[in-house]
Amino acid sequence: MTAPLPPDSAGPGLRERKKLATRQALGAAAMRLAIERGLENVLVEDIAAAADVSPRTFNNYFGSKYEAICALALDRSSRIGQALRQRPASESLWDAVRNAVLEVYSVASTAPDPAHIAGIRLVTSSAVLRGEYLKALALMQYDLADALADRDAAAPAFGLLFTRGFAGAVAAVVQAATERWLYSDPPVPLAPVIEDALREFAGGMRAVLPEDCARPEIIALPENSSPPARGPG
Repeated sequence: MTAPLPPDSAGPGLRERKKLATRQALGAAAMRLAIERGLENVLVEDIAAAADVSPRTFNNYFGSKYEAICALALDRSSRIGQALRQRPASESLWDAVRNAVLEVYSVASTAPDPAHIAGIRLVTSSAVLRGEYLKALALMQYDLADALADRDAAAPAFGLLFTRGFAGAVAAVVQAATERWLYSDPPVPLAPVIEDALREFAGGMRAVLPEDCARPEIIALPENSSPPARGPG
């Protein structure tokens, strides 16, 4: 068993990196085993063993094998919000959001192996996984809306309904692009598909919105009418 790190070197940054590495290892193992064996033939114990941790450790990170398989999507959702918070204040809102999304997806710059992407299609077509992927989509919306609100805090220009609606639209565009990528034949890199989808979305909004909608009035809602920042649960 590895000896515990001394207090001076076991700072929050190191602990968080180790937790993230364990989470990513479990998520990668879950998806790999589901592709190799079929979703129904994978147990939590199998995933834990493949990631070299105990089932108890697995349960500290995920409530089910389905959550673990969807971990990549969930983690990307969180990283988009983090990336947006780090974008320069000089960027326009759209450029900041676009660049944050593309930064997170930049690692997906090569086309996947056909057999691998076919396996992903088979796994993700499972009805029991759809709920988890919808959760990932909702979390992307909440994380991005929170980041938009943080960016807007210094010089408020947008209302709550805009930030939530805009975040939801971006999340939906990313989801639509991911589905197109998943079923592309032959397989293609994901990052350019995401970039094209964002470009198409921006162009479409410019085309359909009249000029007098460019600077809409913001209606202030009563404090007790504001929904919670996060979803239920």
